[in-house]
Amino acid sequence: MKFLDLTKVYIRSGGGGSGCVSFRREKFIEYGGPDGGDGGNGGSVWAEAVESLNTLIDFRYQQHFFAKTGQSGMGNQRTGASGDDIILRVPVGTEILDEDQETLIADLTEVGERVLLAKGGNGGWGNLRFKTSTNQAPSRANPGQEGIERTIWLRLKLIADAGLLGLPNAGKSTFLAATSNARPKIADYPFTTLYPNLGVVGVDNVEFVVADIPGLIEGASEGRGLGDLFLGHVERCAVLLHLVDGTSGDPVGDYKTIIGELEAYGGVLAEKPRITVLNKIDTMDAEEREFLKEELEAAVGGPVMLMSGASQEGVTDVLRALRSQIDDTRLREKKRDEEPAPWQP
Repeated sequence: MKFLDLTKVYIRSGGGGSGCVSFRREKFIEYGGPDGGDGGNGGSVWAEAVESLNTLIDFRYQQHFFAKTGQSGMGNQRTGASGDDIILRVPVGTEILDEDQETLIADLTEVGERVLLAKGGNGGWGNLRFKTSTNQAPSRANPGQEGIERTIWLRLKLIADAGLLGLPNAGKSTFLAATSNARPKIADYPFTTLYPNLGVVGVDNVEFVVADIPGLIEGASEGRGLGDLFLGHVERCAVLLHLVDGTSGDPVGDYKTIIGELEAYGGVLAEKPRITVLNKIDTMDAEEREFLKEELEAAVGGPVMLMSGASQEGVTDVLRALRSQIDDTRLREKKRDEEPAPWQP
């Protein structure tokens, strides 16, 4: 399944049905009077967050959603049927924006959360509604209210507890593959990760979700490379894990590049808690590790951890550091493997 996190959608609620002008005429009934019924209400357009989706790809193939119009009223005081609603089923974490892509209409962050996007028009009144003591045979009825037509944008921001940051080939996908059941693409060339990946990581009997996004490069905020297109997927994270490639030749410069892009992106990303890790230490000796760690700590202004996703060295310590920065309400109890029942004939 392809990944899509931004799409434009056209919606229209149903118009209300017209009221009916009708008079009761039956044999042997002297006084008939008006009996025109009301029109039915038009269908509304809703958006609902569901659990089984993690992409907006369905909206690439269908962008127009029009609710049904209500039926007109009928004689014998019969009200027209209301039009059916339309429900846009979106992944959890979807933001709904107005046509300007800036005005936030709703942010669906929980399963089952719903929001009304376009209310259906009310049905018009039939002539029975206009009967009074001085006007006992009204011959007027109201037309139904028109539906609402609008253009909206759906933008998906993945729900994750921790987010991975780093330049291309910093080892983010390797770390995710080593600590979870996710299987992101791993290769020895840049930009192997083209779309965000999610993995469930377990440590000390708890689990949390880690998001891996494509690597940033210098100038990403100006559109270079994949740009900062996917940075929105780590906005909801409680903590960021910044992986620095120890074999790049200039780890300090790489660190400053990512920090500069976070600050240029704006928002709350630059202020989120960050854990900085010097990665790929399996290729270094003890002296080189210590030298690069001291240099990076001076640039960070705080502690730097050592890790190798390939050899698993230091991975558990990094996971525990991430877990300590995540609120307990986000954590889930780790699923234990159940022992198989003994065989019985």
